[in-house]
Amino acid sequence: MSNSSNLPAAQGSHGNSIPRVLVATTALLSFISFWRAAAIVLNDLASSAYYAGGEAEGYIGKAAPWFILGIMLFSYCVRAIYVESCSMFVRGGVYRVVKEAMGGTLAKFSVSALMFDYVLTGPISGVSAGQYVVGLVNEMMDYLHLGFRIYPGLGAAFFAILCTLYFWWYNVKGVHESSGKAMRIMQITTVMVVILIGWCIYTAVIRHPALPPFPYPRNLKLGPNAMGWLYGVHFAHFAGLIAVFVGLGHSVLAMSGEESLAQVYREIEHPKLPNLKKTGLVIFIYSLVFTSLVSFFAVMLIPDGERQNFLENLIGGLAMNLEGPMILRLIFHGFVVVVGTLILAGAVNTAIVGSNGVLNRVSEDGVLASWFRQPHRRFGTSYRIINIVAALQVITIIISRGNVTFLANLYAFGVIWSFAMKGLAVLVLRYTHPGDREYRVPLNFKIFGVEIPVGLGLITLVLLGIAIVNLFTKKEATIAGVTFSIFLFLVFTISERYTHHARGSAHVEMDQFHLAMQGELTPEAVGARPGNILVPVSNIHALYHLGNVLDRVKPGRRDVVVLHVRLLRRAASGEYELEAEQLFGSIEQQLFSQALSIAEKRGKTIRLAVVAASDLWDGILRAATALESSTIVLGHSPKETTEEQALHIGEAWEKLGDPKPQFNLEIHLPNGDKVYKVLGPHAPNLTANEVNLLHRLWLRFSETVAPLELHHHDVVHFALEEVKKELEDGQEDAVVNRLKGHLDANQKKKPTQT
Repeated sequence: MSNSSNLPAAQGSHGNSIPRVLVATTALLSFISFWRAAAIVLNDLASSAYYAGGEAEGYIGKAAPWFILGIMLFSYCVRAIYVESCSMFVRGGVYRVVKEAMGGTLAKFSVSALMFDYVLTGPISGVSAGQYVVGLVNEMMDYLHLGFRIYPGLGAAFFAILCTLYFWWYNVKGVHESSGKAMRIMQITTVMVVILIGWCIYTAVIRHPALPPFPYPRNLKLGPNAMGWLYGVHFAHFAGLIAVFVGLGHSVLAMSGEESLAQVYREIEHPKLPNLKKTGLVIFIYSLVFTSLVSFFAVMLIPDGERQNFLENLIGGLAMNLEGPMILRLIFHGFVVVVGTLILAGAVNTAIVGSNGVLNRVSEDGVLASWFRQPHRRFGTSYRIINIVAALQVITIIISRGNVTFLANLYAFGVIWSFAMKGLAVLVLRYTHPGDREYRVPLNFKIFGVEIPVGLGLITLVLLGIAIVNLFTKKEATIAGVTFSIFLFLVFTISERYTHHARGSAHVEMDQFHLAMQGELTPEAVGARPGNILVPVSNIHALYHLGNVLDRVKPGRRDVVVLHVRLLRRAASGEYELEAEQLFGSIEQQLFSQALSIAEKRGKTIRLAVVAASDLWDGILRAATALESSTIVLGHSPKETTEEQALHIGEAWEKLGDPKPQFNLEIHLPNGDKVYKVLGPHAPNLTANEVNLLHRLWLRFSETVAPLELHHHDVVHFALEEVKKELEDGQEDAVVNRLKGHLDANQKKKPTQT
């Protein structure tokens, strides 16, 4: 949830209009299809295809494509862990899942590793894009026989810094990350992938190249740079297994970006879990085909001696070694670079967005001081967090000097440890929170009533094995990653103690909202269409009526507006204008955070609004009138019966100015029962007895008044006119006594009728 500044309040008017309105506009949620969700994740995940294969080969040799393929197949298992954690609806990604399972200490460590991942996602993507751009420029210079060349490292670093600064400013301004834009990028990428694979197949048919050597330990080039501190150590019978884990560890970059799936889950439209599974399947197939085939074709089609020059620019090298005229290869190389720049630059933006989201969640949980989330005065974004992340990324790029291999080593540390902590947390949650889930990682067995999650356990074991092996084989990554994680862990710990000491009480997780003071409440201000459903809320522990409404409403058909009425005492409603903080305090924030959680869980959109009023029912009705609502849904008041609630709101409706609107009123009880009323003139709900009585009277009088034509409504109208005449003739007491007798008889027959 992005943060926004408090806009100055407009001077409210008095009388029949609502004097002061506070609209929380950033609470609006727009849900997207699984295709768009997949496009967002693939913008992050597919970027690894541009560097993962080359980096893996640099460490383990020509057998690297088989390990890339293995990692891509294994990624489907890892994705199952994310699906299960999302189905549990533990908000906040890795941090919240680990905290729920294993407590705050390990959660802070896991988010430290995750932040190391995010901080490095930007630099490695930006530098990789820079390598592709510089590689294309140098290829063109050679083709044109111009003696000008750009040094790849410095050129790539310069490009990455420019890219980071651009997206830093992009995020400070709070420009919305469009799923439509991600979809277009993936459509263009798909065109490039189809042309690339087709051209590679054509080239392979002509040249008949051999497949990469199979991943036997003897085919792995495990030198000092690949084995790190394990080089020279003899593992006896486990040497082959260790070699396999080393190979997987150097290929794990191929599935970087999985955390984006958990982030995009809250945006997926209803039904959420089935659409999440579809999203995962699309991502799996696309990334499996793209990333794996690029690595295979690169080894098969680029000569060994030449390929070493393209390990940081693998697809570019592949484009230049296809069959066909040089000019066509250069044009296609340019297309590859354009697409690569788009998708890799998107990953730079995702890194900043993801870091901002994670640190905001950590701050909301009280681990970081609220100072970090203070909104920008103009743009209303959490600019301090964005500034810190961007600064760390620029420093990392400068230290790397544009070396993708150096960054890839560091990046792998954060990737695998965030996966391992996530898997371990979900495994622990199987036992600490054993309730029913919509989805479980497959292969679960019960022995003497105890669940044995074999599938989840094996996946977690493999992730931990790769993480531990990486710890000893990647020296620079281990030193940098552990140092960064310890430093960030200490920052979190010190800040948490300071924050809790300053507050003096436990912190409750809450969302941040964009507060916009409006002089008038209108459908346009809230973003709701006329005919919407208005759901007043006041108690964080009694929002069942909101859940009921969201369960039945169809997305896109009707809007739901969640309203809180801030009751003003006379001292607070005098001549002085209220500040935003006086109308939107901790109560409203807790209410709307909970309402937002309920809406996200169901994949439905809600609009949030606060109004100030001196009377609860008057405030609700005036808000419903201003919003042109058709239905008002209330929860049952513990202080009154449903009839008393309906009576009070009916009396408030009578006080509205003419013309009075008509509303459907629903009062929901905690046990699931509902009472339906209509506010305003409406056709009565006639029982079968009343319909039969009306029909008998119509039959009796139809023949008597013939040849005049008599309708059922004529009978009703005539009876009402006769009652009115009796009242005008001074017979009101007799009429009232007969009415009381009628009501008394009906209530004795049906004591539960409402």
